[in-house]
Amino acid sequence: MLMASFEILAQDKDSQARSGVISTPHGKIHTPAFAPVGSQGTVKALTHALVKEVGAQLILVNAYHLFLRPGLEIISQLGGIHKFISWPKPILSDSGGFQIYSLSPLARVHDEGVAFASHLDGTKFFLTPEEVINIQITLGSDIIMPLDHFTPYPSSYEQTKSATFRTSSWAEKSRHYFQTHQKTNQLLFGICQGGTYWDLRQKSLEDLTKLDFDGYALGGLGLGEPKSLFFEIVEKSTSLLPPDKPRYLMGIGYLEDIFEAVARGVDLFDCVLPTRNARNGTLFTSTGKLSIKNAKYMKDERPIDENCSCYTCQHFSRAYLRHLFERNEITSAILNTIHNLHFYLDIFRKIRQSIHSNSFKKLKEDFLKRRIKDNQNDAN
Repeated sequence: MLMASFEILAQDKDSQARSGVISTPHGKIHTPAFAPVGSQGTVKALTHALVKEVGAQLILVNAYHLFLRPGLEIISQLGGIHKFISWPKPILSDSGGFQIYSLSPLARVHDEGVAFASHLDGTKFFLTPEEVINIQITLGSDIIMPLDHFTPYPSSYEQTKSATFRTSSWAEKSRHYFQTHQKTNQLLFGICQGGTYWDLRQKSLEDLTKLDFDGYALGGLGLGEPKSLFFEIVEKSTSLLPPDKPRYLMGIGYLEDIFEAVARGVDLFDCVLPTRNARNGTLFTSTGKLSIKNAKYMKDERPIDENCSCYTCQHFSRAYLRHLFERNEITSAILNTIHNLHFYLDIFRKIRQSIHSNSFKKLKEDFLKRRIKDNQNDAN
């Protein structure tokens, strides 16, 4: 039987960046890694074959959405989430806490769990931390996230304190339930909360590490707090986490932030940013962002990025991609998403390689210099 584990393979000499491998029941994840978001069991606009082709090692699904539709009974009867969606690689499932709070404005948080109404038809539910773990165990996820209570930025100290202590209580209940019900060496990560109040973050981390989770996530960040404070919290948090467990920064997608977080010892990321931007016509390149709907690309024969080896860049011009976007063709979303995801996952490949070759510092500095130059050009 496969034992889930994390092994560090290389450590950067100039920062806390490290490269490793997470072993799961459905394969290995080489870190630092990025999980494309497929909330409903699919990465929007792409088949799974295309998702694998661009280099994805895992995908993220959302337990809240799958719990509502098609429901646990159907997925379970059809062999679990991997068989149901026909994705053979690792799957990380988000508990859906963020969606419960954001999509159900009447959601009520209690010490025992969360009461909410479905955003689809108003059906009322009450989910306990144990039930949220059971949902994900039943799905068959490789990496499971517990129910947590985050507060928006800014929130008062007392509001954040209450949410942080509740998250710790839920983490303990989740860990106990998981230990007695898990299947096939699934992994359970703990989620740190505490907003921007360091004493609350520290208390959350202390509570979580005592429970000895398989990995640790930093939640409730990237919600509008100053960048300097964001980086400070990430750095202080990773310094208190066990070095032999993977660290996951939830929902962070800007590459500048990812480079800074990797330098501070983060191993895993997810975000809708590359795929959502692709569908909206914003493409990422080695020289900055490109809005394909811009009229100046009407006759542009060049690919999106002359330095990119993705299928889109190897076969299609900016002019054609603009035409597809302007006509609202489905192919536009497909080709744009192929490029953006390839671009992101290629950055992560380069990050892993640079850590192994002791050149991460140069890769990071070169990337950030280009970003500063791009931002200056955008301002002019």
